Amino acid sequence: MNYQWYPGHMTKAKRQMQEDIKLIDLVIELVDARIPLSSRNPDIDDLGKNKARLILLNKADLADEKKNKLWKAYFQEQGFFVVELDARKRNSMKLIQDTILESCKEKIERDRRRGIKNRPIRAMVVGIPNVGKSTFINTFAGKAAAKTGNRPGVTKGKQWIRLNKNVELLDTPGILWPKFDDQAVGMRLAWIGSMNDSILNIDELSLDLIAYLTENYPGALEKRYQLQETDDAGTKVKPVEVLSQIAKNRNCIRSGGEIDYSKAAVLLLDDFRSGRLGRLTMEVPSGF
Repeated sequence: MNYQWYPGHMTKAKRQMQEDIKLIDLVIELVDARIPLSSRNPDIDDLGKNKARLILLNKADLADEKKNKLWKAYFQEQGFFVVELDARKRNSMKLIQDTILESCKEKIERDRRRGIKNRPIRAMVVGIPNVGKSTFINTFAGKAAAKTGNRPGVTKGKQWIRLNKNVELLDTPGILWPKFDDQAVGMRLAWIGSMNDSILNIDELSLDLIAYLTENYPGALEKRYQLQETDDAGTKVKPVEVLSQIAKNRNCIRSGGEIDYSKAAVLLLDDFRSGRLGRLTMEVPSGF
């Protein structure tokens, strides 16, 4: 399957972000902790050069805890400030507030020397679709300041949100990039729901997910669906046979007794995206 999704509003959003960046002190980039590298738009590094940078490993509660630590160390080595996050919960917000102030310490000192007091830090919140930007902003603000949804493309335009006397956030639409050089990146983005499912072959996507999970997290599917990942001889069961077992165990059967593979595939992807398969990370940093 060829993975690509770049609707027209993303081109417009990117141009607007390029205009707004001159107003910004800090770029706050949300990534999905399950695929921290694949969920980074490579254009953001160019957009945010010469700005303070903070990466939020969002959905860290859904990702492998040990691998969260690896990814945090990986990004810190590159000079980023990093915070692990579940954007739905307020317990990380004090740490994020402190990290924002720390990351912009030079700017604050520069303002003080110039006699400028109490000018808030202006931060642009960026990230790919469906990574949790609006949820983070609403939790941080303590109110419904930004539109949210569990599908990509909810935020269509920019909006400023005044958090407190110290910080103002600029919410931006989620944007991908025009071409994935590595189709495995597109596959991972499709797994977490950052593309429109209607353009994808969900059956094929689910088989790729099964293949990854049985190789890297053996037992996760067995535990959830009471199935067998290996046969009596210890040989791995083919992904399509695993999907067939999921369908049978979850009653994804059409009239006449025919297996409804598509229904089982949707169920599997939904379980993965919501964390019902356990804490899973789908890529690891090289060298760690």
